[in-house]
Amino acid sequence: MENCKEASTPIATGCYLDANEIGVDVDQTKFKQLIGSLLYLTTSRPDIMFGMCLCAIFQAKPKESHYVATKRILKYLKGTIEVGLWYPSEVTLNLVGYSDSDFAGCKVDKKSTSGTCHLLGSILISWHNKKQACVALSTAEAEYIAAGSCCAQTIWLKYQLSDFGLNLSKIPLFCDNTSAINLTKNPVQHSRTKHIEIRHHFIRDHIMNGDCEIQFVDSENQLADLFTKPLNKERFNFLKNELGIIDFKNVN
Repeated sequence: MENCKEASTPIATGCYLDANEIGVDVDQTKFKQLIGSLLYLTTSRPDIMFGMCLCAIFQAKPKESHYVATKRILKYLKGTIEVGLWYPSEVTLNLVGYSDSDFAGCKVDKKSTSGTCHLLGSILISWHNKKQACVALSTAEAEYIAAGSCCAQTIWLKYQLSDFGLNLSKIPLFCDNTSAINLTKNPVQHSRTKHIEIRHHFIRDHIMNGDCEIQFVDSENQLADLFTKPLNKERFNFLKNELGIIDFKNVN
């Protein structure tokens, strides 16, 4: 890979991997070692989180197409060695969360992917990508489940920050789906929500208690988009900059 051509994004916008049963097998051990190395790297490079998690699904029976997609992440890393998280010394200590989800994005089982992130001022302190445990029946349901995961992380961060004397309430949680927002505020919509697991409904209690406050954000400024789907170069770079993932070669 030392002489490979660099890639502008970790995963191509047209890349939708499936099980590819008729594809050519690759060395499972080698593939797992590569995924493990990339997983370790996501602790400081959240920009590769989605691509890495997508490729990691196929560790049990990797094919050539999965290996090619994973090598693209290496091509991207080769051209972005100097990229990392920027933590300025002076920031406002306001916690905000972003929640997003695709809909039936996994080609294997049609499950959706939740993506969340939290910023303390302008500093990215938490990010998350996970395939949902059940198949969502609508975009609103997928977004609602993702918002619940984001709320859980928000509450944990709130208690962690309280240990340092920073007491926060009504922490903004940004979601770009108005139907999901309405579900968190209207407990009477039983016919639309009774099939959703009870553990996802606890977000309502925390909103009523004033722990967090779900707000609408337009899709253009939905920062968690980076963790849920393949993006083109322009959109990808915009979100990277907004999340404080910058090229240190350009820092004075």
